[in-house]
Amino acid sequence: MLEDKRNLSQRDNIRAMVFWGHAPNSQTRGLEMKRAFEKLDLLVVIDPYPTLSAVMHERQNDTYLLPACTQFETYGSVTSSNRSVQWRDKVIEPLFESKPDHVILYLLAKKLGLAEQLTKNIQVIGDEPLIEDILREINRGAWTIGYSGHSPERLKLHQQHWGDFDIATLKAMGGPCDGEYYGLPWPCWGKPEFKHPGTPILYDLSKPVAQGGLPFRARFGVEHEGVSLLAEGSYPKDSSIKNGYPEFTDRLLKKLGWWEDLSFEERQEAEGKDWKTDLSGGIQRVALMRGCAPCGNAKARCVAWDFPDPVPRHREPIYAKRRDLVAKYPTFPDRARFFRLPTRYASLQQIDFSRKFPLQMTSGRLVEYEGGGDETRSNPWLAELQREMFVELHPADANELGVRHGQRVWVEGPEGGRIQVMAFVTQRVPKGVVFMPFHFGGFWQGQDLKDRYPEGSVPYVRGESCNLIFTYGYDVVTMMQESKISLCRITPA
Repeated sequence: MLEDKRNLSQRDNIRAMVFWGHAPNSQTRGLEMKRAFEKLDLLVVIDPYPTLSAVMHERQNDTYLLPACTQFETYGSVTSSNRSVQWRDKVIEPLFESKPDHVILYLLAKKLGLAEQLTKNIQVIGDEPLIEDILREINRGAWTIGYSGHSPERLKLHQQHWGDFDIATLKAMGGPCDGEYYGLPWPCWGKPEFKHPGTPILYDLSKPVAQGGLPFRARFGVEHEGVSLLAEGSYPKDSSIKNGYPEFTDRLLKKLGWWEDLSFEERQEAEGKDWKTDLSGGIQRVALMRGCAPCGNAKARCVAWDFPDPVPRHREPIYAKRRDLVAKYPTFPDRARFFRLPTRYASLQQIDFSRKFPLQMTSGRLVEYEGGGDETRSNPWLAELQREMFVELHPADANELGVRHGQRVWVEGPEGGRIQVMAFVTQRVPKGVVFMPFHFGGFWQGQDLKDRYPEGSVPYVRGESCNLIFTYGYDVVTMMQESKISLCRITPA
């Protein structure tokens, strides 16, 4: 938004943004973000609660807040962090004017003239796409990662028979789901009718693939610089191939003599394709039947030859406190174009900020709050548990700064900006390091933004966002922001 468009790998700067279920205080460089917000032609915020996106800027026009439902006001599938998929039921009807996400998306597509294409495989009742059909569309679209065996019917059956699943192994003990793992953790190969039980533990060779076992995926080819990338003498239990093998294709099935295991209809669909593009599921079905993984059986890749550092090595952070280590462990050179933008590395690291900002700063989560915190800080029971934004600092640092536990302090970052928070003096952090959670919002450099929230929507707990003062820095492979290491200074408020 702020970059000269002559430096961009696109025709123009971003002109409009929709923040949907996203909290800006979970992102670094808050000061620049605010300036970018104010340059947009259009800003739309879609959320059950107004996030910091709704109040951090000085915008007066072309800004819209759309109320989305919470998870209790809709139904459907949700994916857990253990890779399992669960079905949920609607608890209450949507309150006020709020709408479920899938309805909002459909109405937007309808306004843009895209609704027919969006829902060509999905039944629409009024303005609501059928969620069961949405999951089936996801199954088709996520075929290559084994997110394909989770039909609505299978997930509903799991929900209806919770008591049949062992709480330690997650495996059903009898009943209609016997042998399946709760939520069919992906990869859950093939079509739902294949009845793959899900993969509870990745890369477990002690079980057949058809029963939840799995080797490493052969996604980087079969050889690199003369070295075989396939597993050697390692394979899942009951595998017909007692060695490594590449991804399954029609050619591999023919070479193995397994082509006739496909039905006539499957052979017609699978001709010239591989396990990822054969939508009949035949190639996956035969691989599983023979005890093999459709994605192949390879070695774990310990040398990432397409990464800037093929073997991980230490590099000092851009905002480095240990200047003596910068020469020994430098960061990467600047990049003229990286993910469409010029990106700084070495030119920024060469500036010594540590003299004026001597404390190393890191951030993280609290168990009481989630994400940007707007929902959890608006919950009176959770808000009661952690009522104030804080900075943790070691007693030795607190004594040197003349700061006492519970005192208000200013925390300032090297890119400008400062936040006022409570000092939490503790030995949980080492000397020279401070920690702050990132779940807070509603204040901006000491100013309470309470009056900017729509009536009745002010969070019970408000506080400064630590990411207002967290600084520039992006991972050289993923472009993820640097949220763990920066510098700061602290002064009594």
